[in-house]
Amino acid sequence: MTTRACVIGWPIEHSRSPLIHGHWLAKHGIDGAYTKQEVEPGNLDHFLSSMREQGFAGANVTVPHKEQALVLADHADDAARAIGAANTLWLEDGRLQASNTDAYGFLKNLDQEAPGWDTLSKSALVLGAGGAARAVLFGLLSRSFDDIRLANRTRERAESLAGHFDGPIHLVDWEQRSERVAGCGLIVNTTSLGMTGSPPLEIDLTGASVDAVITDLVYVPLKTKLLEQAEARGLRTVDGLGMLLHQAEPGFEKWFGIRPEVTQELRDLIVANLLEEQC
Repeated sequence: MTTRACVIGWPIEHSRSPLIHGHWLAKHGIDGAYTKQEVEPGNLDHFLSSMREQGFAGANVTVPHKEQALVLADHADDAARAIGAANTLWLEDGRLQASNTDAYGFLKNLDQEAPGWDTLSKSALVLGAGGAARAVLFGLLSRSFDDIRLANRTRERAESLAGHFDGPIHLVDWEQRSERVAGCGLIVNTTSLGMTGSPPLEIDLTGASVDAVITDLVYVPLKTKLLEQAEARGLRTVDGLGMLLHQAEPGFEKWFGIRPEVTQELRDLIVANLLEEQC
């Protein structure tokens, strides 16, 4: 019997999840299917309550449903509750389970591309205060970071986010972001600045430690101006594509029973798709 899973959102055409999961299904010879399902905001409750009848073992969740999916789940894990949103759902004993794998994907990407990134310093500068920043903060706190500097263009949002977590999160005025890179072992851009069609992220990395790691969650373009600037200074860089790929691993295992791997073959497949869309 074919096992089915999907990604739900509104709109959903932009999602690359079917390409990722389709690659793994083919690689492992699994009798499965993974599709895109458009779900209007007002229809989420109905879709989730009828997921089993529709033949789905589970789903990935993207905007604008992540927060509501958490509310509607029968049970949510620590990550989903702490981040305040769910991006992975599965049925277990007839109950809807929820998780958020963004922090997992963020950490796994850094572990793979910059081994030892969290051993030299436990200080980080996080730029942005949206949903991605929530996942990043949860991940850094799980790795025992004791100095997390949080800067956002709207200070009120940063204050709200910092108040959501019980940990050493220190607010930084957006205008002071360049001055606060000193002493940080990790600098993370979680904003849309630098994304194709958006203004670049303006920050001066002159004061960055020589062993600092710079990562940008933006992956269109794959190499942002931030990463170019960091490379020019000889700093280690990690692009955002790996986070997208690694966050898909736990869901695939829940639905199809095999823990997949993020390989160069998969990365090349998604990069080719990104380049094709830009043509």
